Amino acid sequence: MIRIVFVTAFLAVFACMAQADNWGHWRGPTGNGVAVNANPPVEFSDKKNVKWKTKIPGRGSGSPVVWEQQVFVVTAVPTKQNNFGFHLMCFDRQTGKLLWDQTAVEAAPHQKTHQTNNFASASPCTDGEHVYAHFGSRGLFCYTMDGKLVWERNFGQMKTRNDFGEGSSPTLVGNMILVPWDHDGPSLLYALDKKTGKTIWETKRDEPTCWATPLLVDHAGKKQVVMNGQNCARSYDLETGKELWRCGMKSERPCSSAVAGDGLVFVGGGHKGDFLAAFRLDGSGDIAKTKSLAWSLDRDAPDVASPILSNGRLYFYKGKTGQLSCLDAATGKPFYMASRVPGMKSTYASPFAAGGHLYLTDRDGTIVVISDSKELKIVATNNMGETVDATPAPVDNELFIRGEEHLFCLSSKR
Repeated sequence: MIRIVFVTAFLAVFACMAQADNWGHWRGPTGNGVAVNANPPVEFSDKKNVKWKTKIPGRGSGSPVVWEQQVFVVTAVPTKQNNFGFHLMCFDRQTGKLLWDQTAVEAAPHQKTHQTNNFASASPCTDGEHVYAHFGSRGLFCYTMDGKLVWERNFGQMKTRNDFGEGSSPTLVGNMILVPWDHDGPSLLYALDKKTGKTIWETKRDEPTCWATPLLVDHAGKKQVVMNGQNCARSYDLETGKELWRCGMKSERPCSSAVAGDGLVFVGGGHKGDFLAAFRLDGSGDIAKTKSLAWSLDRDAPDVASPILSNGRLYFYKGKTGQLSCLDAATGKPFYMASRVPGMKSTYASPFAAGGHLYLTDRDGTIVVISDSKELKIVATNNMGETVDATPAPVDNELFIRGEEHLFCLSSKR
């Protein structure tokens, strides 16, 4: 009996260790879209290697986030008289069973959204103690992991360009949650106390509508917050919100978020002008004509989907087309540029890396897996049978995909 108890306890500990990683934020814990320890399947569909799939009401393109045995998604569900219920939903990771569903608020959006957008396009985030759902003009909501409301915060109403809708996601770091608020009105970046929702600092931004998410980077023992923008890429001191450096951009209505590694941060935009640049983090003021601008290019830059940095290589799509480029991140020298990938033609979801592969997601639900290498090598072409605009989440040997109608958990080990 003692031996049985010991073995059972050992297996329980081993199981916990085997699923030790979490994906608590859009594009993972670093914001770069790289899952260091994950090894999800490379071949799958809406029927193949499906551990479970669950119908999701309403519409949402916020990415799923995963913490231990919980999976969180957001959605906006039509109710009556042009109202929507804005939901945060929690599912059991092993079975896909709905654990709880909280309606944060019911409201009629004050502004339209683009036909390919929706009213729940910001991704939730969690630190394992609380989970946060950001519905933009409807507010930011903080819940316990079992679905109890802790606090909520309203920032007013955004006025987005051309009624394109909202979509920037918040970022958790230390005791703060960072909330981007760029629109065609007074734009700001907020740092809130994540436990109370109270403002720690706020910084005015000379920017119109932007759909990028803040990225945290470290330099010389201090943390910086890097944000894309139509006027400038900028970095702020995390502790104070003071602007540290900026560089003028050459494209409009930025969507893609920054990625960083090896002492560089990469920011770009590819709508009505192409610009992608690598910045060193030691600059101050306007760094456009200084050594802090490591390199830049003016063609084939990313638009909606964000770039990814993996193993010293920077990958990104040309605009929304799905044409893929791969550069040496340190020098900007291309390994290949704007190469066509069969099955890829229109992209919103950002690429991610796991298990030595890159996963490329087309809006029609096609997901192409390629080798994480200097050469473009296709490993597998898959299709989920429905639109996929949300960036998938790889955790351990599983892949979580938020489609137009379903939340999928894919696994090659069931």
